[in-house]
Amino acid sequence: MEKIKKGKKIATALIGIAIGFLNGFFGSGGGMVAVPFLKANGLEVKKAHATSIAVIFFLSLFSLWLYMGKTQLAFTNWIFYIPGGIAGGLLGAWLLPKIPQTLLRRIFGALIIFSAIRLLMR
Repeated sequence: MEKIKKGKKIATALIGIAIGFLNGFFGSGGGMVAVPFLKANGLEVKKAHATSIAVIFFLSLFSLWLYMGKTQLAFTNWIFYIPGGIAGGLLGAWLLPKIPQTLLRRIFGALIIFSAIRLLMR
């Protein structure tokens, strides 16, 4: 296993803290920030997207556990999203290796810009 330098370990820990905070604060919104952070830390675009999904999955489970102790979750509000979410996740995972990195970066950038404009207009 490759030895990681102390500075990179600190940067990785800080990125993890930032992503975890945003995920808990925005409810999986940390994923939008995770990809640029992971890219800046040396991962290629497709690996950054896949790693972000893995990280967000576990952070979301932990956030869910914390929220369950503080508030009531209405089962009927979220159960109907799960089948569509699974189908979308499978489709995205199938498409990711087929999309060129340049196009993937542009799609992701457009999504971030769209999200920012949408938030600013509210």
